Amino acid sequence: MQKDYPYALIQFYVTGPYDCSYLPEERARSQVATPNHVIDTPIYSELVRNGFRRSGVFTYRPYCDHCQACVPVRIPVERFCANRTQRRAAARHSALTVSERPLGFDDEHYALYQRYQERRHAGGGMDQDSREQYAHFLLQSHIDTRLVEFREAGQLRMVCIIDRLTDGLSSVYTYYDPDVPGASYGTWGVLWQIEVCRALDLPYLYLGYWIRDSRKMAYKAHFKPLEGRVGGHWQTLDDSILA
Repeated sequence: MQKDYPYALIQFYVTGPYDCSYLPEERARSQVATPNHVIDTPIYSELVRNGFRRSGVFTYRPYCDHCQACVPVRIPVERFCANRTQRRAAARHSALTVSERPLGFDDEHYALYQRYQERRHAGGGMDQDSREQYAHFLLQSHIDTRLVEFREAGQLRMVCIIDRLTDGLSSVYTYYDPDVPGASYGTWGVLWQIEVCRALDLPYLYLGYWIRDSRKMAYKAHFKPLEGRVGGHWQTLDDSILA
């Protein structure tokens, strides 16, 4: 991590242990960067390159005592080549219309978020999120954050929260209509973000953390090549790791 100003203003602390959200048998801890108001887009971009991620205004990275399962991952967009399944998803959802909206609360967005959590992540805690919890999680930011909605024949189908970094985009969170048979909105959302990176001449799409043994994270391994930050360095993850 660079130490020159303004990075010298950043301090770090480690949380106490808590139950891991992805590996139920594990206890997790996080390293948190503070103070929140100092972390602007350039500083956050540097933190992301060093394996950090944000939830609302809190910037953190895994700092577990006996586990290194969380691997920060990113797609080098110029080297990415869609597979057959991804090409089918792109074709199926080509009629979606895209529009950027203000980063603020919207009842329609919140209703879709609730339905997505209830169908896809029931019992995970977020399916009970109040309006305030939803807003704190997705709508608070000190950096360059975009809210993008996707519609089909006027019907809201998906919402993506995306951070623009100095060297790429960071996919913060995506939620979508869980009740459309055969839809691949999540896959299409990643493909769309890859194309935006290319259009903006940004080399990377950051996807947060990938955990080999977490079913929730499995989709990330299908976007190849995929780079992971391992041992303090970014490197291409080969198929033996991703399998």
